[in-house]
Amino acid sequence: MPRRRNFGSPAGRTALLHALAHIELNAIDLAWDIIARFADAESPREFCDDWVGVAAEEAEHFALLADRLAALGATYGELPAHDGLWEAAAATAHDLLARLAVVPLVLEARGLDVTPEMILRLERADDRASAAMLRRLYEDEIGHVAVGAHWFERLCRQHGLAPEAAFHDRVRRYFNGALKPPFNREARDAAGFPASYYEPLAAREHRADQTPTRCEPAG
Repeated sequence: MPRRRNFGSPAGRTALLHALAHIELNAIDLAWDIIARFADAESPREFCDDWVGVAAEEAEHFALLADRLAALGATYGELPAHDGLWEAAAATAHDLLARLAVVPLVLEARGLDVTPEMILRLERADDRASAAMLRRLYEDEIGHVAVGAHWFERLCRQHGLAPEAAFHDRVRRYFNGALKPPFNREARDAAGFPASYYEPLAAREHRADQTPTRCEPAG
C-alpha cells in the first residue's frame, strides 16, 4: 500500500480516513471473533462483556469515519486497503494469548504511537473536524489496549506463565517484524501496558544512543 504523506490535500486526507475506516471495520470483526472463537462455557462473563464493549466502540468509530468521508465527498470501499489485520487474525486463530499479544498489544498499541502525530498534521492542514474525531478515537483506543493487556496478564497468571516472557514468545512467533519505536509511553502506561513488554522487541536499528522524536498525546 502507498504511504499517505500529504495530509494537506483533500485526496491525502481522504486516503488517510479511508485507511482508518478500514482498520476500524476490521476491528469490529476482530472483537466479535475473539468471543466467537475463544469464549466457552468456562469463560468469565466479563471476558465477553469487555470484547462486546470494544466491538461497540469500534462500530462507533467506523460510523464516525464513514460520515467524515461522506462530508469530504468519498465513500468507504472506493480505495484499496491492506489485509494486515486479517493476516494477523489467521495467524493467531488457534491461540488466544497470541491473538491478544499481536492484535491489541502490537497492532492497536501501534495506533497509540502514530495517532497523535496524525492529529497534529490534520490541525496544521486546518482540518479540525477530522482532528477532533481522531482525538476521540485515540482516547477510546487506550481503553482497548487496556482490555487486551488485562486479559493477557490474567490468562498468563491463570496458566502459570510469566506475562512478559509469554508476550515476547508470542510476538516473536506470530508477528512478522520488529516493533517500531518511538513508543508513546504515556498512552501505553495509561493502558497498563509496561515498557518491559515491548521495548526488548524494538527494531535493532533504533539504538539507545539515538534520540527519537517523542510522540506526545494531543489534547
